[in-house]
Amino acid sequence: MPLLQRASRLDQRAFDAVAAARLTGFEYVLPRLSRVADHSVLWMGIAGGLAVTRQPRLRRAALRGVFALGLASPIANLAGKQLFRRHRPLIELSGLSSTVGRGTLVPSARVRWHLPTSPSFPSGHSAAAAAFTGALAMEAPKSVVLPVGVAAAGVAFSRIYTGAHYPGDVLAGLALGAVAAAVTRVIWPTRPAPAGGVWSMPADAVAGVSSDGAGVVVVINHDAGGGDVSRVLRAELPAAEIVEAEDDLGKTLSAAADRAVVLGVCGGDGTVNAAAEVAVERGLPLLVIPGGTLNHFARAIGLETVKDAITAYRGGAVVRVDVACAGKRLFLNTASFGAYTELVDMRTRLEGRLGKWPALAVAAVRVLRHTEPTEVYVEGRRLRVWFAFLGNCRYGSYGVTPTWRRHLADGVIDVRLIGAKRHISKSRAVASLLIGHLHLMPDYRSWRSTSLRVSGADGPLRFACDGEVRTTDGPIEITKRRAALAVFGPARLAEPSRLSSPRPDDDVADGPGLEAS
Repeated sequence: MPLLQRASRLDQRAFDAVAAARLTGFEYVLPRLSRVADHSVLWMGIAGGLAVTRQPRLRRAALRGVFALGLASPIANLAGKQLFRRHRPLIELSGLSSTVGRGTLVPSARVRWHLPTSPSFPSGHSAAAAAFTGALAMEAPKSVVLPVGVAAAGVAFSRIYTGAHYPGDVLAGLALGAVAAAVTRVIWPTRPAPAGGVWSMPADAVAGVSSDGAGVVVVINHDAGGGDVSRVLRAELPAAEIVEAEDDLGKTLSAAADRAVVLGVCGGDGTVNAAAEVAVERGLPLLVIPGGTLNHFARAIGLETVKDAITAYRGGAVVRVDVACAGKRLFLNTASFGAYTELVDMRTRLEGRLGKWPALAVAAVRVLRHTEPTEVYVEGRRLRVWFAFLGNCRYGSYGVTPTWRRHLADGVIDVRLIGAKRHISKSRAVASLLIGHLHLMPDYRSWRSTSLRVSGADGPLRFACDGEVRTTDGPIEITKRRAALAVFGPARLAEPSRLSSPRPDDDVADGPGLEAS
């Protein structure tokens, strides 16, 4: 108790010092800033502004910030305040005839609205400010984080300056918000630096780089989400040839490769896969221009916008990455079987009427209600599987749906699956899939291998490669082609620290690796 009393007296003295301060101009700014931050309106407005920029990095930052707000605000305003129930500072408004008891003298110009009547500890405004800013800093560039951080500091200080909180309330709120921001990383890992590969400067790629794009042939698949990138490409690379994809994408890409020094492609992951297959066959460097909904491969090498791709091309840095093959079909990210293929099939049928994202939501509900485990043979062993993903290279996240890689040329296939033993229900499997930490689930299995053989146990198997689904009648051999594809990436990735070879694959399984790990 004496310690708490000393802390309380120190808190009161700090509050009195702030109340006695006269900061010219802040009497006008800080009360209004505090008011705008009520109910997290300020932070939600910033998140909305970042979301409409259509830049994936800023959208992720906005979403993470809102997620952190959703954690911090209820804890501060519901749990914390009701648990501690500390009284608000007792203040006397100078210049007014009526006062609330005898307390610290605060100029009435600072208090332009009614003081809150809820408990004081911790400060909900400060918790929200720290949570949003801390989460934003994990994804957004400094040019965005710095002004938001200044606003957050202003909000926190305004709660003391206007007489709404003691300094201790604000410090506790800031600490709570920082913890909430950190927790988002546990639930939703941040995107790491772009994945590395085997860096090289092949003569044909360097010779093909020019300031105006001479020798570049770009195939744009608008059906895959290419959008209107032609204008940007023509402005930045006027000598480049731009081709609109025909119905037969493979034929269009092959014809473009015949006259290209650098083959460019704009579209989603399925379109990039088709271009990669042609580029590997012809030995051409590939320029990937993000134009799809998710763009997993483009983001893995650090390209999120059209201008990122143009900058990478002009920088001339070429990285050689692995490709994986399911039979004769190439994939750059993941292949899968089980419920995911049903989800893709149903989304494809619905998206013409509903649009891609509503169709995905409806398809997910229907599939999770009606799907059954898939009976397969994996390396000769019969299994019942809910979800299975095969990653091109080692993925760093725990979930069955891999999200990021640290290296794109390690020579391995990352195998992850949720089995369907009788004591594991569908709802439990789905919940584990959504939570992501599947290494804690009894029938979650993961291992790394250099090849894999999969076949349907009772007939043809539906199999997806980067979202493109097909039916296979016989066994599928999953293999790797080490460093087979040359792609342009950001020049910053070619630093000496990233030039080393990947670490030895000391945990690559020689056999099926079917023990839970």
